[in-house]
Amino acid sequence: MNRTFKFLSLTAFAVLALSVGVSADVRLPALFSDNMILQQQIGAPIWGWASPGENVRVVGSWGKAATAIAEENGSWKAFLDTPSYGGPYQLTVKGRNEIAIKNVIIGEVWLCAGQSNMGWRLSATMEGEADGASAHYPDFRIFRSERAHNHEPQNDSVAAWKECSPETAATCSAVTYYFALKLHQELGIPVGVVLQPYAGTPIEGWMPRDIQLGDPRTRQIIEEMDAESSSYDPEEAKIQLARARELFEQGKRKGEPRLRTPSNWGHQYPGNIFNGMIHPVRPYGIRGAIWYQGERNAKDVAQAANYVNQLPMLIDYYRSSWHELSEGNVARDFPFYFVQLPGWLPVQTEPVEPDAAWAVSRESMRLVANSVPNTGVAVAVDTGDAVLLHPQDKKPIGLRLAYLALKQTYGRDFVEYGPFFKSHRVAGDKIILSFESIGSGLMAGKKGPLDTFAIAGKDRRFVWADAEIKNDTVVVSARGVSSPVAVRYAWADNPSQRNLLYNKEGIPASPFRTDAWPLFDADNYDPVEQLKPIKPDGYEQVEVKRPRMTQ
Repeated sequence: MNRTFKFLSLTAFAVLALSVGVSADVRLPALFSDNMILQQQIGAPIWGWASPGENVRVVGSWGKAATAIAEENGSWKAFLDTPSYGGPYQLTVKGRNEIAIKNVIIGEVWLCAGQSNMGWRLSATMEGEADGASAHYPDFRIFRSERAHNHEPQNDSVAAWKECSPETAATCSAVTYYFALKLHQELGIPVGVVLQPYAGTPIEGWMPRDIQLGDPRTRQIIEEMDAESSSYDPEEAKIQLARARELFEQGKRKGEPRLRTPSNWGHQYPGNIFNGMIHPVRPYGIRGAIWYQGERNAKDVAQAANYVNQLPMLIDYYRSSWHELSEGNVARDFPFYFVQLPGWLPVQTEPVEPDAAWAVSRESMRLVANSVPNTGVAVAVDTGDAVLLHPQDKKPIGLRLAYLALKQTYGRDFVEYGPFFKSHRVAGDKIILSFESIGSGLMAGKKGPLDTFAIAGKDRRFVWADAEIKNDTVVVSARGVSSPVAVRYAWADNPSQRNLLYNKEGIPASPFRTDAWPLFDADNYDPVEQLKPIKPDGYEQVEVKRPRMTQ
């Protein structure tokens, strides 16, 4: 064992020794602290550490109590019955010492996870500064973790529960803020968010490594990174750092040098984000989850196409593990709502962009929403930016996620979707498209004809199509295509400037295709390419215009 690994092992042993109770004090993770919110009407999981064999009693001032005995490793878990929403209350945890947690409320709790667009702060968005200035909502609680990744599962987060105020709202995720605030205002009850964002992370990082070994692409990535890591020499890494620092000081290198570490320690390695961000908060009592991630998995068409397999795997694992660890106190099929990618890169100029990985990603999410029960997708294709990977127009996304939850989870009278493709039929030289979730009716996003539809015959050559709204359908045709076979809608990385299809509630249609033609050459795909960073070029920035949402 080299000295670096020996030191880390000894450090881990020391931390473990402390966690199992060298002292007799009962300890709690950061999740259980002043200002917290517990999910209403469940046996809420409460956990922590104590001396092995120590009796721990958890008492809620609403009149319920639960007990647990610390296991050999010092961990314990109790399930405390929670009432209907209300508060504030006090939560007391008693072992050989006593911890009093103050200002506890009961309400609805949502897990909010994903990469940088999920974490993008309210203060850095279009309407965020104005909306945040009036954000005095003491019954809206926020728990936002610092970024963390690790090659071993972690048991705690660096975070604290906070009441929503102008100061805390400014640093809250914009998407999460608008989602949770809409629920809070419509339901009239306390709402809390467990916010776990980490920028630049692939979906592979958000699931345990071992459950992904059946995916050939992920397995190849793991093998490549493990092979690189096996030859890691800490002494050579230090020498390289010294050389890089010398070049930096001489002005011959940009960017502050950092010590290179093994690839399988990093935030791109499958499972490491899960270990640092999700493992510490599982199985905190939640109603459901929202998810905004996918940019990192849309670097090419093949990678984006595989998302249709990866996202259901993540959803199923989160649901099953939360349910099992909470002894059934969290629903086995809790709602899971996710965000389609917005428009990005140059605006669409061709009827169909065959290499549009972001279009394929949106299609993958549309298919998941159609096939995995109790899920939904918030369409964001009209909110993007040709330049910014982090578009500032986040409010519609948060509201559309809220519409999904208000309708599907809470049974409120909301239109949760824009037009969602249902079926098509060929009628002579036309294809007639039918939709679900038409709301009060179909409409174009702006004046003029719909110009985002493409049509093809059996030669599979797409051309711009004429598209006309007729009652609850869209009729598509094109000169020169006498025997149409397929239609695609908004099939590009950034179709946001074209005249999109909406319902009259102001929610856009999800991009879709009617064909099942192959999207990429599977024989010439290298999955390890996805580890390279996304570096946009300087495209012309344009303003997105869309109908105002009416709900």
